[in-house]
Amino acid sequence: MANIEVTCINKPDRNSRHEHITHVGNSTGKWTREAVIGWIESKEHTFYTKAKGETAYIGVVTPAQGSKYLRTYADKEWNDNLLALPECP
Repeated sequence: MANIEVTCINKPDRNSRHEHITHVGNSTGKWTREAVIGWIESKEHTFYTKAKGETAYIGVVTPAQGSKYLRTYADKEWNDNLLALPECP
């Protein structure tokens, strides 16, 4: 199992809080949201990001309606740390 740091994201509309992240990545690669969700759910890999020097793990949220999405979890709360990351090239 790899523990992978995410340092960038892609969204169709960067400023929309209603659009899903389509890709996450770092200096070694970029992966689709669906692939990352699969790896997290199968426990094949874990993903995290750093926020204010603290580690925030990335989890999968399954809403009552709509598609699963990625969100960070730190200090026992779901938060939006991923949205603060820069765009992936």
